[in-house]
Amino acid sequence: MIKVLETARLRLRALERSDASAIFALRSNEEVNKYLDRNPPKEIAEAKAFIEKIAKSVKDDESYYWAITLKDNPVLIGTFCIWNLSDDKRTGELGYELLPTMQGKGIMQEALESVISFAAKDLGMKKLEAYTHKENLSSTKLLLKYNFILDPNKIDEDNASNVIYFLPLPPDRNRDR
Repeated sequence: MIKVLETARLRLRALERSDASAIFALRSNEEVNKYLDRNPPKEIAEAKAFIEKIAKSVKDDESYYWAITLKDNPVLIGTFCIWNLSDDKRTGELGYELLPTMQGKGIMQEALESVISFAAKDLGMKKLEAYTHKENLSSTKLLLKYNFILDPNKIDEDNASNVIYFLPLPPDRNRDR
């Protein structure tokens, strides 16, 4: 079971089957998909299949995936994940998305701060990576605010429009890893 993360305004919880309609709305949103190289779902069954795929990935310790909700409203407004883990699970790639109506309110900042802390303290990770479209200025601004560094030597072989940022995580002296 994925650890619930809480911030002043947010609850990051496990993705649930009941999130299918919200996942469909999020992943089929044209604005959300503007900089993403993916096929949006055409029907709710695809959203349900996506939720099942994520549940298996989390269960198999291949990723960490959260539904972002407001503390006073359990409806999914976005998602955050750490996936594409290295073999030693010391490096992971971030993925995040948020409904356009919720953007510009500092929500993703709160979520990112919580996930960075979780990755460092709970997982003992050494580095987080984020692949973002070079024209996605909001994502770039978010990453730079949290001291992510552009990796000029790394190329996304699947999408030449992406740039790759990384964040070295400080060792957590409270862990015996």
